[in-house]
Parts: sequence; C-alpha cells; structure tokens
Amino acid sequence: MGPSFIALLAAVRCRLRTRAELEAEIFALRHQLAVLQRAAPKRLRLTRADRLVWVLLSRVWDGWRGAVQIVQPATVVSWHRRLFAWHWRRRSRPARLGRPPIAADVRALIREMHLANPTWGAPRIHGELQKLGIAIAETTVAKYLGRRPSAPSPTWRTFLSTHLSQCASMDFFTVPTATFRILFVLVILSHDRRRIVHLNVTDHPTAAWTRQQIREAFPDHTAPAYLLRDRDGSYGPDFGRLLQSFGTEELVIAPRAPWQNPYVERLIGTLRRECLIMSSCGMSDPFDAPSDGSWPNHNQGLRPRNPANHKRLSEFGEP
Repeated sequence: MGPSFIALLAAVRCRLRTRAELEAEIFALRHQLAVLQRAAPKRLRLTRADRLVWVLLSRVWDGWRGAVQIVQPATVVSWHRRLFAWHWRRRSRPARLGRPPIAADVRALIREMHLANPTWGAPRIHGELQKLGIAIAETTVAKYLGRRPSAPSPTWRTFLSTHLSQCASMDFFTVPTATFRILFVLVILSHDRRRIVHLNVTDHPTAAWTRQQIREAFPDHTAPAYLLRDRDGSYGPDFGRLLQSFGTEELVIAPRAPWQNPYVERLIGTLRRECLIMSSCGMSDPFDAPSDGSWPNHNQGLRPRNPANHKRLSEFGEP
C-alpha cells in the first residue's frame, strides 16, 4: 500500500477523533520525524506518486512550505516545473513520421505465402496481396520476406577459389598507337599465383591465330583443367574442340559480365596503368615497369607484389 493512500486514510480517520487525541498524535509523529531525519540518508528515494502529492499540495495549500520536511521547498517547485514542461512537451510532440505500421495478420500472411511458394518473390506476393485488396508497397513485402537462404549449390566465387590451381583465363584488350592503329593484345593468365602464361599482340586477331596462341601457351600437356574466356568472336567455332583435345574444359562467361573473369580483368587494368600509360611519359626509376617488352618478367619478378619480392628488392638497396 502506497504512502499517499495511507495518508488519505489517516486524514479520514482524523475526522472521528477528539482534538486532544489529534494533538498528542501530532506530537508523537513530529518526534518520530525528527528521529528519522537524524538517521535518514542525505538523499531519499521518492517515487513519482510521492512527488505528485507534494506538487498537488503546493497548489491547494498555502502553508505547505512550513510542513514539508523530507525535501527543500525549492525541490517541490522544481518538480512542479518539470511536470509542467513534460505536459506541454507531450502536447506539442509531432505526429509519428514514416510509414504506418503493418498489421500483424498481414505480416503473418506474407510469411505464410512465402513458405508455401518458395519460388515467389516480392513482386509476385505483392500482386497477390493487391488482388486481396491489401494496400501495401512492394518494398514493404520484401522487408518482411527477410533474407533469402544461401544457394544450395556453390557460387561462382567458390568455384574460382576451389579450382584456383587448375584454372586459367584469357581475354583481349585493345591499344591505340601513335599512328592511329588499333592493336589487339591477348593475355593468358594462370590463376595459380597470377602467373602470366602468354602475351602477344596482333593487328587482326583471327580464329587461326588465337588457336595458335593456345598451342604456344600450353605445350607438352601443360594445359589447365579449366579455361575461362568471354564471348568474343575472335575465338571461332573450333576453339572449343581444340581445348577438348588438350583435356581442358571451356568455361564461357555470361554476356556483358566481366566480373565473372576477375583475375585477367585486373591484370588488364595493371597493364594499362603500369605498362602503357607510364611508358609514354618516360620513367627514371629502375624499378618502374619497363616498356621494352619485358614487363611480364618484371611483373613476376621484381614487382613488389608479395613479401618474397620485397626481400629480393632489398638486395638492390634503397631506391
């Protein structure tokens, strides 16, 4: 039972007692209050109901300042100010922004439809809900569908990392010359330690020339198990049969998806930055990429790409 309710019952009981009994009780209570004030801690633990009682008393009783003993009168005034500020802050609070909340039964229906039809995505479920007369956005449906489970089969990235030592990739890129000619550069890269297997340049890449590059890149049964390439027409229709004779499986990436052949694409970017652009500006540092055709040896040898090459560079001293 709270202190406020006890005080209210005591006030009702006082109406039935004599004045002498009330004075004696007031004296006993004041004596006990004085004793408790000597032994009480410096800061009392008051509830919200206790503060509300004294705030209301301060509004209806003029002599409350002389009766309060547990706190200072200024504390009661500060309670009243905080209550006033809280009231008007609550009245002035703006309406809730954002989307309205979705009913629990609608959320349960979305999950139930998704479990019953695993192949349905957010657009299909959104259309079915509209047929039922439920106004909801497609993005909200996607939100309550949750994340899709992981694919049951390995991803493309998993395949590349698993067969790293058995894969090679190839690609063409173009180089404009100072005489306004276009050269086609063929790069064949082994995924194991990113080793450049073959690099050659031609004016007119034909299917026969491309097949000959494969023969030169993988002589004496050194062909990899998998070879990644794009859908360039320079390979010709007989390119796949040539790889089959080597025991190599041909992996053709999707149209306009260079991210599926990431290693050779990164090498092409390195070639453009370090061999083609820098060679036209002139280089004075002996550790820069040379432009005399020996860049592949530099890339695999002295280029600081791993700790082993860092150690080899230290043999030449500080640049």
